[in-house]
Amino acid sequence: MTVSQKLDSFYIENNLAEHGGENENFFYLHFKLFSLKLPNSEFRKKVVYIHDIQHVLFDCDTTWKGEAYIAGWEIATGIWKHLPIGIMSIWAMGFSLLFYPKEVIDGYKKGLHYNGLIDQEIDKSSIMNLTVDEVNALLLKKTPTAFNRLKLTFWIIFSVGILISPLLLMVILWFLF
Repeated sequence: MTVSQKLDSFYIENNLAEHGGENENFFYLHFKLFSLKLPNSEFRKKVVYIHDIQHVLFDCDTTWKGEAYIAGWEIATGIWKHLPIGIMSIWAMGFSLLFYPKEVIDGYKKGLHYNGLIDQEIDKSSIMNLTVDEVNALLLKKTPTAFNRLKLTFWIIFSVGILISPLLLMVILWFLF
C-alpha cells in the first residue's frame, strides 16, 4: 500500500479533512474540554503531510498520546530547525509532557534512529508513491544518534518554557504595570 493510500485511510480513521486539511483556511487543536480554531498558515499547509506521514509510520493516532510520541520524534530528528513548524512541535512536546511524558520520551528515543522527512530531498508526489516500508528505510539512519540525557533534559526544559511563556509574559506585564 502506498503512503498516499495509507494517508487517506489515516484521515478517515481520525476524522480529518481530505489531505489532512491542507486546503483549509483553519485547523482545530483539540483539548479535553475545548478546541482552538487556528489559522492554517501557508507554511503549515505545505508541510502538514510530512507530520501526517510520521503518524502513519509509527501507527500513532491524533489523540494527544499519539501527538506526544510524534512531537518527541520530530524534536529528535531536528524539525525544530524549520520555523515556524518547529515552534509548533516544541510547544506540542511541552504540552504533551504534562500528560504523556513516557510517549514523548519514547518518541524522542526512536527519533534518534531516524532522519527527518522534512530534511529529505524528495518531492511530495514521489513520497506519496512509496510504500510505508520504503519511507521507513529511506529515513532510518545507518548509525543512530546516541541518546544523551543532557540533550533530552534541555528539550524538556525548553519545550515547557515555550509552553508557559505566554503565561510568564502576562505575569511579568502584570507586575510591571
